[in-house]
Amino acid sequence: MTTMPQILTTTIHDCSIMNLPKIGEDLRGSLSFVESMSHIPFTIERTYYLYDVPGGVERGGHAHKALQQLIVAISGSFDVVLDDGHRRKTVTLDRPYFGLYIPTMIWRELVNFSSGAVLFVLASNAYTEDDYYREYREFVAAKYGFRR
Repeated sequence: MTTMPQILTTTIHDCSIMNLPKIGEDLRGSLSFVESMSHIPFTIERTYYLYDVPGGVERGGHAHKALQQLIVAISGSFDVVLDDGHRRKTVTLDRPYFGLYIPTMIWRELVNFSSGAVLFVLASNAYTEDDYYREYREFVAAKYGFRR
């Protein structure tokens, strides 16, 4: 009798779009904000942003062991391809008041950047290279205990 390995962590169904507060939608502009443990389920330890991404370039291509993220399209648009080792889905981000929550152990690829796109990330931990899976096969093996 063969048993399927137990899923040790999250699936793509645990990723979700968070509606961020939007204030002052008038001629003076709009304002959105994010508060730790209020709008997102983690404390923000680091932020960073990607910009001037040339057309056709792909970013990401990794998963995190412990880090959680909220990704926001501050300007322009891009797609986030989410993969839990069994299923994939693509989420388009194109509004600064929507954020994509990505929990631990989800492979992500960032593709289809529009001209002038700015991707902003709020992260639960400071940077450490040890938190990354940069090879897809290693990610799947660690998550499910086997190689695909």
